[in-house]
Amino acid sequence: MPKAPPVPENWAELPDEQLLDLRMRDLPIALAGSVMQGRIAELQAELDMRDLRVPIHYYLAEEWFTPDGTTSMAVPFYLAHPRLERLERAQMLEVEGGDYEWCMRILRHEAGHVVDNAWKLRLRRQRRQIFGRSSEPYPEFYTPKPYSKSFVMHIDPWYAQSHPDEDFAETFAVWLTPAAFWEDRYVGWPAVKKLEYVDALMRSLRGKKALVDAPIEMEPLARTRKTLRQHYRHKRRHYGVERPGFYDRELRRLFSNAPEHAGNMSAAQFLNRVRRPVRRLVADWTGIYQYTIDQVFNDIAMRCRELKLRLAVPEERARHEFTVFLTVQTMNYLHSGRHRVAL
Repeated sequence: MPKAPPVPENWAELPDEQLLDLRMRDLPIALAGSVMQGRIAELQAELDMRDLRVPIHYYLAEEWFTPDGTTSMAVPFYLAHPRLERLERAQMLEVEGGDYEWCMRILRHEAGHVVDNAWKLRLRRQRRQIFGRSSEPYPEFYTPKPYSKSFVMHIDPWYAQSHPDEDFAETFAVWLTPAAFWEDRYVGWPAVKKLEYVDALMRSLRGKKALVDAPIEMEPLARTRKTLRQHYRHKRRHYGVERPGFYDRELRRLFSNAPEHAGNMSAAQFLNRVRRPVRRLVADWTGIYQYTIDQVFNDIAMRCRELKLRLAVPEERARHEFTVFLTVQTMNYLHSGRHRVAL
């Protein structure tokens, strides 16, 4: 294999096309000195406030995850440098954990996995009775129940439903969040029993030494030989969708190819204008990755071009009704059983 060229000193100034050809292991980045340094310190302060003496080892990798059985937490490489955040946004349309609140939610969630590993909590009978068995295989896809009150809502509305370990980590994260007022927020929900269990369990662990201290790095960035281009090609494929069929009748309520609308804005042009705000709103409502929603959006725009549709109603009404339409299609996608696990 030919030796990779050295990363230029001005790598952060390279255009995306050149940046994508750099090997991930060669990126001169670190958690120290990045925005993550302060956020990690804040998470540690929250754990200290609860007197949970869990030794967390942080390292850079491709994505967020906690290796099973370790006390390590992988942090995505793009959060170590603003230029890489911009590349992530350009490739995936959003930066997972890019803003402060989102990042802290993910850190607390991953800390739940580390705590689970550090005290071998999954071996406890009551933990298995309440959350389920960790030995259940992780699904590639899961079908959430949007109206279930048996699960907390933290990273996204339904992620706790994906696996018993994610249910535990999400419940721990809600419990750890300062001023979460979970006793009031989840009153009357079956999920409050899980929170009460975690609360009692964490109180019993106060001041105690962890049973496991295993700072093992799995798939660290330093050993990742693929290029950024290869990384994003795989990531976009993972978050792609089996695109749903189109509903021409619903589209024709907003758009038309009748002669009397020939002078109106094309449907494709209108959709391009509202793409970002509508996509973001649907993502907030459904918890679906924006990249996935954008694939559905692209196919709708393509169908509108095929039918040569144009606006047939006032623009504001079209924007509102199209947002509802796209949300319904996303929910249908959720219920189809093809909802991808996001983390």
